Amino acid sequence: VTVVSPRWQVVLSRQYGSEGRFTFTSHTPGEHQICLHSNSTRMALFAGGKLRVHLDIQVGEHTNNYPEIAAKDKLTELQLRARQLLDQVEQIQKEQNYQRYREERFRMTSESTNQRVLWWSIAQTIILILTGIWQMRHLKSFFEAKKLV
Repeated sequence: VTVVSPRWQVVLSRQYGSEGRFTFTSHTPGEHQICLHSNSTRMALFAGGKLRVHLDIQVGEHTNNYPEIAAKDKLTELQLRARQLLDQVEQIQKEQNYQRYREERFRMTSESTNQRVLWWSIAQTIILILTGIWQMRHLKSFFEAKKLV
């Protein structure tokens, strides 16, 4: 199992037997890649061998096992609920920060694209004006050579 962050940093790299569980915490927002590699040969798979993969991906406050936390920390039901609400608020805050980050990236991309479009249209206009000037001079010299002007 290899987990790679959006900045191409390896967050997790481990080998497991026939079964395994893994968890990781990332501090980088964005899309992470999870790569699973099998050590069995391709021929074994084609010969009727089966490879079964079950992924149960949990993100945010859903990864916490609250009954286990309550038992470990000896929390009352009210304290446990307060902790759940704090975790939810923290998750909402993280989501808002991620959306701000995405909005900033989108705005930078849009501004860059708008700037390129502006320069492209200016270049096209200059090329058209230069082509028009060249055509007028060429036609003028042509008519003077034919003595029509």
